[in-house]
Amino acid sequence: MDCVFCKIINGEIPSVKVYENDHILAFLDINPMEKGHVLVIPKQHWPSLPEVPVDDSSDVAMAEELYYMVRVIAKACIRSFADGANILQCNGEAAGQTVFHLHFHVIPRCKDSSHPLSFDSGHAHYDSDEERAQYAEKLRTAIAKILAEEKVL
Repeated sequence: MDCVFCKIINGEIPSVKVYENDHILAFLDINPMEKGHVLVIPKQHWPSLPEVPVDDSSDVAMAEELYYMVRVIAKACIRSFADGANILQCNGEAAGQTVFHLHFHVIPRCKDSSHPLSFDSGHAHYDSDEERAQYAEKLRTAIAKILAEEKVL
């Protein structure tokens, strides 16, 4: 399969992970709209949201876990460095989907953001790999705290 996200899951392409378990991977977007922009993906290859199976209880449980983690990542962004967050998800080429593996964009938003909300990635650039790593660490710390507080997973 020639799916960039499957290659990231398999370790063939490097990523800066902020969360991972048996079913889900969350990592910093390589071309972020804002610093801390995270992609949350299932490890199961589902091309888009409408293609998530609903006839298998394990797939349904995995999808529920995915949606929960999107919420946790947004909460982690807000708790650690943002004033709000956008959740973006596209289904199909006509909707702007470019990677055909289900994914959610969690985009931190700050009151002093210098650009309007748009789905035009690449506005934000990390000054260094160290700065990128600092954002990842802030998110990992906040995610772990939220998971411990909520005791859902």
